[in-house]
Amino acid sequence: MKKINLGLIMSLVLILVASCSSDDSIDKDTTKPEITINYNEGFPQGCALLEKGETYNFRAKVTDNKALASYSIDIHHNFDHHTHDDQITECDLEDIKQAINPLILMRNYSIENELTSYEINIPITIPNDIDTGDYHCAYSVTDETGWQARTSIDIKIIE
Repeated sequence: MKKINLGLIMSLVLILVASCSSDDSIDKDTTKPEITINYNEGFPQGCALLEKGETYNFRAKVTDNKALASYSIDIHHNFDHHTHDDQITECDLEDIKQAINPLILMRNYSIENELTSYEINIPITIPNDIDTGDYHCAYSVTDETGWQARTSIDIKIIE
């Protein structure tokens, strides 16, 4: 009986050691993607004034060391003067006000073919029937392993 228990224990230890060995051939992704609007065509830049009824191409460059998977754009009001950790610039804000009919836009997109570099280029028309004032435009990008980067820009929607 002792020989069976000792043999069983030794087998379990051997299996445990074999299953826990590291595989150096697996190259783990420990780098999050990058996102920038700081180039000539990047839009909007901090403190940009966007007119109601106009169409703008929202553009940002995203890169990753392995493969990009998806991106999103989020435009929301900043009538309460909140901030984001990743905010690029701060602009002069109007007085705090209550939102009546704010622009709230959230769109998500996939990036196919395991690209490591991509330019976001989304045409967006600013509706005529929304509140003017302070807004944030936030870009987000995710790579195929789940790392994410974000950036937020202060913008102002005007008549």
